[in-house]
Amino acid sequence: NDYTNRYYGCNRYEGPDAMHGTHVSGTIAGKRGNGIGVEGIAVNAKIMVLRAVPNGDERDKDIANAIYYAVDNGAKVINMSFGKYYTPNQSAIDAAILYAKSKDVLFVHAAGNDAKNKDVEDSYPTRRLTDGSVASNWIEVGASSSEKKGKKLIADFSNYGSTTVDLFAPGVDIYSTVPNGTYEDASGTSMACPATAGVAAMIRGYFPELTAEQVRDVLMKTTSPYKKKVVIPGTKNKAKMNQLAISGGFVNAENAVIYLLNKK
Repeated sequence: NDYTNRYYGCNRYEGPDAMHGTHVSGTIAGKRGNGIGVEGIAVNAKIMVLRAVPNGDERDKDIANAIYYAVDNGAKVINMSFGKYYTPNQSAIDAAILYAKSKDVLFVHAAGNDAKNKDVEDSYPTRRLTDGSVASNWIEVGASSSEKKGKKLIADFSNYGSTTVDLFAPGVDIYSTVPNGTYEDASGTSMACPATAGVAAMIRGYFPELTAEQVRDVLMKTTSPYKKKVVIPGTKNKAKMNQLAISGGFVNAENAVIYLLNKK
């Protein structure tokens, strides 16, 4: 119960099941060019492994301390492929988010897999702080599918929100690393989140002069738009993309790099 206590637990970061985190990490930084398995998005990224979530709901104290640890040890992008709908100590996480902001660290957070409108029911952690302000060093990511016809372009499980979700990224049947040197498909906004975090890490590596907020702005400006209506997750109704996400589009690494090169 003591939120000032920072040092506890052990260094068994693999925990009871390391599949989820290993899969996420491979999407971000799987070794490129070796002809094995998958190629990560950010060739220049290093993964800092922090287990803050057991197999179940995470504790606010653990999440806050993981953020502090990551920031103090040099993280520039924090991937958060987890979430819940109840937070008993949001102020503790708010303080950690603001600390990360003061150190120019970008958060990339998975929107959740319950086909919910986050404008109506938000999940935690969230950039919406208890004092009413909004953290600007934050990207909220929903999951897109590989549906070619377009109408089901958004994963049927993905949370969404016209004011709470920033963009979408691939999150269905994503092939990536798992423990013991093997590979598997997995689906979820947990998979879309590292796809975006990988692009953010790549941008921060090649354009180190950009702040966390500027990286977010670039990714938002350079999304791939989709003009036609798509099916709203969990319903049979359709909506335009800007009704499901602030940017109304999908993360696009190529667009982001071209945009930045043209600005130089």
